[in-house]
Amino acid sequence: MLNYTPKEVVEREALKINPCKTCQPAGALYAALGVNRCLPHSHGSQGCVAFHRMFLTRHFKEPVMGSSSSFTEGSSVFGGGSNLKTAAKNIFDLYDPRIIAVHTTCLSETIGDDLGSIITEMDIPEGKYVVHCNTPSYKGSHVTGFTNMVSGFVNYLSRKTGTSNGKLCVFPGWGNPGDYREYKKLMKAMKVPFSMLPDTSGVLDGAMTGKYEMYPDGGTTIEEIEGLGDCISSLALGIQTSEPSAVALKKKCGVDYNAIPLPMGIENTDKFIMTLQQFSKEDVPFEVEEERGQLVDMMVDIHPYTYGKKVAIYGDPDTVLGITQFCLELGMIPKYVITGTPGVQFKAAAEAMMEKFGIEDSVIKAEADLFYLHQLMKNEPVDIMIGGTHGKHIARAEGIPLVRMGFPVIDRYIHSYMPLVGYKGGMRMAELIVNAIMDYQDSHCEEKDVEMVM
Repeated sequence: MLNYTPKEVVEREALKINPCKTCQPAGALYAALGVNRCLPHSHGSQGCVAFHRMFLTRHFKEPVMGSSSSFTEGSSVFGGGSNLKTAAKNIFDLYDPRIIAVHTTCLSETIGDDLGSIITEMDIPEGKYVVHCNTPSYKGSHVTGFTNMVSGFVNYLSRKTGTSNGKLCVFPGWGNPGDYREYKKLMKAMKVPFSMLPDTSGVLDGAMTGKYEMYPDGGTTIEEIEGLGDCISSLALGIQTSEPSAVALKKKCGVDYNAIPLPMGIENTDKFIMTLQQFSKEDVPFEVEEERGQLVDMMVDIHPYTYGKKVAIYGDPDTVLGITQFCLELGMIPKYVITGTPGVQFKAAAEAMMEKFGIEDSVIKAEADLFYLHQLMKNEPVDIMIGGTHGKHIARAEGIPLVRMGFPVIDRYIHSYMPLVGYKGGMRMAELIVNAIMDYQDSHCEEKDVEMVM
């Protein structure tokens, strides 16, 4: 049916068609999974958390846990305070987490439940914790909810004792477990002592052992979160997603921060490595330099196939900006760059990149949807799309290749184990992009033009 998408673009203010996002609680739930022995809790109906768990499970191909306040008609009218108190008692008794991370939903936000007051009235067992954040589903996106939950952990738990722990606090932003593992690998190689919040590696990419663990060993520990206030400084990766959490830590504990783009591609990863080097004062090890050289060599090799190709990029703001930067480094032309998440930083950062690389007439838009992107492509086609699964019908309708990167990817496997960040992540992106272009060339050229060596 997408073949019948009209070319004429009409301004829409009150309607989203095929939105390029999902709602805040999904992001808050994912952030909470990055804390050790944490049970995410949805303060709303059972249907809300069921959807968010399903959404994340489809992307990560791992069972996602979460509990609910189980709102009924009465809770929806008179408030869900008693539901939350009962739920917390049952959760600690039955499932024994160390911490419950509560996020709100449309229902509880519309009612106006004061979660801070409700939590102070709870009888929380000794050594256990309950934190919360507000995530109204009718504004922002899953990225906003992720940010709010990370900031919630900081606001509740982080403290300054006056004794430095010598660490760098890292807010990695929205990423896959494979991305978080790559961050940790690079920081260890650079001999940087760090605490990272959140960290879903070891939680949503665990090995098959034949035994189900409700709380895997992975995730940032409560002690690490408490110690963030004693860090020397903090580093926010992804300006729109992570900087608000770094600001929250600075306001509460006085920890200075630095915010840089997601380390995707050559230039942005160089910034990340140099920032780590300034912290550790150590030389960049050979294995990191070697990875960079390998990526540069790959980019030179594939340049004849990527140069001048027009690309449509969509997804989460910081991820889209990182992919756009790498596409520019490959000589591609990012014709359409959109995100479903609102925020002025996105457009300003994308425009600065385009100006630096001399790209004109690109369409850059935040709080956009995929129907709008398809209309743009109807008016001026592109050679390739890069983004999540929800663009596959557009790619099929327009007869162009789709490279699956970002979130969500629900129709393919293995992706969440593989990084897109760092030099290794650049190699992965380069492989996916050039092979998609070459596969398309093989399958669409005439028989006489099929080449054995390309």
